[in-house]
Amino acid sequence: MIPLDVFSSESIAADLLQQVRWRDGVTCPRCRSDRTVRNGSYREFQRYLCKNCDRTFNDKTGTIFAHSKVALRRWLFSIYAFLRFNTSLRQLQCEIEVTHKTIHRRIERFARALDAPSLDLVGPVEIDEVYVSAGKKGRERDQPSRPRGLSTRGRGSYDGDKPPVFIIADRGTGQRYVIPAKAADESTIRLLLADRNEESLTVYTDGFRAYEPLDADDAFDREYVVHGDGEYADDEVHVNTCESHASLTRRWLSPHRGVSKDKLTQYLRAFQLRRELFREPGRDALKHAVRATL
Repeated sequence: MIPLDVFSSESIAADLLQQVRWRDGVTCPRCRSDRTVRNGSYREFQRYLCKNCDRTFNDKTGTIFAHSKVALRRWLFSIYAFLRFNTSLRQLQCEIEVTHKTIHRRIERFARALDAPSLDLVGPVEIDEVYVSAGKKGRERDQPSRPRGLSTRGRGSYDGDKPPVFIIADRGTGQRYVIPAKAADESTIRLLLADRNEESLTVYTDGFRAYEPLDADDAFDREYVVHGDGEYADDEVHVNTCESHASLTRRWLSPHRGVSKDKLTQYLRAFQLRRELFREPGRDALKHAVRATL
């Protein structure tokens, strides 16, 4: 259920932030000391005094919500709508009544605070790549605007404004990973598959030649299907899970009208977080999202 009470009351939003941030006890964001005491309040937020460095702070200090005149409940609504409903920044701008520059900076700050996915592959593993149109947007100073013709077919490159994004599906754990890359080559593939539990990892791929060196490596047991020959599944050998997840990735990027390749990583990390909280109820999902930025 959507946590409407959090979005309608600043005090409830402040209580939610307090619960998530200090779940392991209050510590000073400057010196990391736990010698803290309550010291009045700052509007709806509790204020604290650190007895170690003799400085005060509140529940928002050091978070992505600090130094903002916009109410916390509106930022929590923006994060929830952005992740749960994939709402565009232009629409969020209208919903919380701020400028596009303000919402863009805050959502970008939220995405930058997210950690990169930690791969710990159990296997068997599917791996595939998808190419997304992502170039520099807008008009930069002393430079022409970005060409809009980014719909070229086939494989692309980072320099050609069509960077590869690798999809990894670990059948052993059920995890899905979406990782952008500068190039779809052997070194990138080996780096992505380096964090594994088994000495010999079973890998399912398509017939892309960048995966061929895995055949000669004892660390991998590669099996593949050749889509060019009309072969898409041979019992357990397929990359259909990756292709399904790739379609969700494209749908996630679509409302944002051509993400810049410099910001692509941030949007994909938000997509990764969205999948983690997909089955969680509204309030738990919101807490999960806030916790991921602390």
